[in-house]
Parts: sequence; C-alpha cells; structure tokens
Amino acid sequence: MTMTEHDKMLKKMCHADGFVAALDQSGGSTPKALRLYGIKNDEYEVGEKSMYDCIHKMRTRIMTSPKFNGDRILGAILFEDTMNREVEGLPTAEFLWKKKNVVPILKVDKGLEAEKDGVQLMKPIPNLDAMCDAALAHGVLATKMRSVINQADLSGIKQIVEQQFEFGKQIMAKGLVPILEPEVNIMSPEKQEIEAMLRAELMENLKLLRDDQKLMFKLSLPTVDDLYEQLVTHPNVVRVVALSGGYTRAE
Repeated sequence: MTMTEHDKMLKKMCHADGFVAALDQSGGSTPKALRLYGIKNDEYEVGEKSMYDCIHKMRTRIMTSPKFNGDRILGAILFEDTMNREVEGLPTAEFLWKKKNVVPILKVDKGLEAEKDGVQLMKPIPNLDAMCDAALAHGVLATKMRSVINQADLSGIKQIVEQQFEFGKQIMAKGLVPILEPEVNIMSPEKQEIEAMLRAELMENLKLLRDDQKLMFKLSLPTVDDLYEQLVTHPNVVRVVALSGGYTRAE
C-alpha cells in the first residue's frame, strides 16, 4: 500500500531523530523577536501587516538556510499568518515538507488566561474547527497549544489537563495530531511536585482515548530522570518532545 503524505510525516515524527523548531511567535511576542533580530520598532507598525511582513522575512531566511533541513529538524511550529504565506513561491507548509523534509505544525492557541488555582488556562479557541480545516488544506500534520502550571494545586492541574485533552479530541476528530503543551514553570519551587501530579493526570486522561486517537506531548524537562517514560511508551502517544524554554544552552 502506498503511504500518504500524512503517513510519511507521522512516521517521521514517530521514529526520526531531531528537534522541533519553534517559528511561532505570536503578535504579542513578535516585537521582541524582531528587536533581537536587529529590526527596530520604528521600522514597522505593531500588530499591522508591516510587522508580520518583517517577521515572515526573518522566518523565510531561517527556513531557506541550507542548515534548516529534515536531517536535524523533525518539525516546525508555525503561526497561522506564516502558514497562510509563501516561501520561495510555495505555501509555507508545502515548502517545509516537500523542499526541506520538515513536518509542518500549526500553533492554534490564542494565549493564556489570568492565573487561577495556580495555573493559566488557555483562552477560548472559538475558530478551532476552521483553523484545523485550513491546516489540513495546507498539508499540516499537527497542532500545538500551550498552557502553564505555576503551583502544585491539584485542582488547577486537573483543569489544565482536561482542557488540553478536550481541545485535543476536537483536533483529532479533524484528522490532525495535537501536541499538548501543559508547561511547568521551571522557576516554581514546587516544580518536582507539580510534575508528579501532572504525570498522574496525563496518564488518567490517556486511559479515556480510543486506540486510534494519537497525540503528542511537549513537556518541560522534568526534575526526576525518566519521569515521563510511561508517556513515551504509551500506545496513544506519537512522541514526547522536551520543552527547553528558560534553560541556557549549557543546561
């Protein structure tokens, strides 16, 4: 049987070596990214097309680099605006997969709510179905959505995991692979306790999935080695990738 492009991408995410490149700065974090890149604030208007033109030029330079390829990179997380643009005359997702052998992934969350019960839930995603339909049309394999855990509050952690799985099931129903990202604040003095609670809740929610429902996790590096081994080997889990934000390269 001939493998579909979806199957080929899924196989790569399951078995290949490499990392996931985060090219998904949203509108709120874009000015900082541009400033670090060397583009001054007076060269564009915040939140307007000129800003997104600048960030797309930066991302295009990254994606077209000879070093940016599937030999070392599993996938690339894209902001919706990036997905809807082109790189070297091809839709971005198509360029990534066909020219670079890099799996395209779409960021779908709309940011974070204010902290409550020691966590920050995701804001509502009212157009999630439409975003999934667009992602499929562009040849995207997966989605990514982030929430944050700051304290070892079991009630809050349960809410985080339930929300991630709720959106995840909606995404899986569309034929995409959701990457659930319940980030643990690495500066929290309760980090190790949070991670133990989080693992237990993730395992409980995995029990409720059908055999054909596949997802991924993007998790903060745990304090205890191999803490998430049961997730890595779980039949419903395509892959667990490390969330390295906040750590130095040396760490």
